[in-house]
Amino acid sequence: MSYLDRINRCNTYDLSNFVALIVDGKTVGWIRKALIEELTSSSSPLTILGEAISFAARYATPSDRTKAIAAVAPRWVGRGLVPKLRGEIYPVRETWSDPDYFRIDRALTPLLGTRAYGVHLNGFVERADGLHVWVGRRSADRGVEPGKLDNLVAGGQPAHLSIAENLRKECEEEAGMPADLADRALPVGTVTYCFETDRGLRVDTLFCYDLPVPEDFRPLNQDGEISGFELMPVQEVLDLIRDGTAFKFNVSLVVLDFAIRRGLLSPDTEPDFERILAGLHAPPPSLG
Repeated sequence: MSYLDRINRCNTYDLSNFVALIVDGKTVGWIRKALIEELTSSSSPLTILGEAISFAARYATPSDRTKAIAAVAPRWVGRGLVPKLRGEIYPVRETWSDPDYFRIDRALTPLLGTRAYGVHLNGFVERADGLHVWVGRRSADRGVEPGKLDNLVAGGQPAHLSIAENLRKECEEEAGMPADLADRALPVGTVTYCFETDRGLRVDTLFCYDLPVPEDFRPLNQDGEISGFELMPVQEVLDLIRDGTAFKFNVSLVVLDFAIRRGLLSPDTEPDFERILAGLHAPPPSLG
């Protein structure tokens, strides 16, 4: 196995399996061809528009589209197109700073292939024996990759919070971190990826943060999503990523990005260095 395997895991899809979801002349998502009939039924706000999918003309505003999708979403759950609604509202936008085209429950993002956002925090400690990284273990009841290793803090980005507000919230919920410590986190960039799942297309952008935490800090999960934490030597973390699938799929990418920025991987020592960099910043498929 290799680091590149982790990159490829998150960047594998065949766009010929999908049709574009168009709003206001822009591609805002991708819908699996096999689901076109189901998602454009007479009770749906979506309709076939040439070789693409769009909203029926009467859904002309972001509010109209948001309400229409919310109304049909329980029916899609009932038909098994999504497992259940999450109760977290995500925006559908070209980039985070752009206006909404509409808003949807988080569970619908792969189904409609719309861009989703999240925040991930690398919490680390500089010790006399080298750099150590805080790693969490996901609880056994998690719907996605239960029991896998995770960042110190990670979470989806809802529509109603700023990135900084959400990071502060996630730091408190996931690690019991006080706001004054969370606010020291440094924004260091993004990781982007896209991959095909049984339910649709995941098009994700993660806002990444670095935070050197005090050596006496001990994270304590508050929301039940993490079963425990361990402070691990960074090379041990990288070995786990390279040699297996102990980490949640996208966390591997966030840690690899951290390792490159810290000079732990280099073009002289890592033969896949360029491919790894490209895979960490893969552009979304023809959105916009």
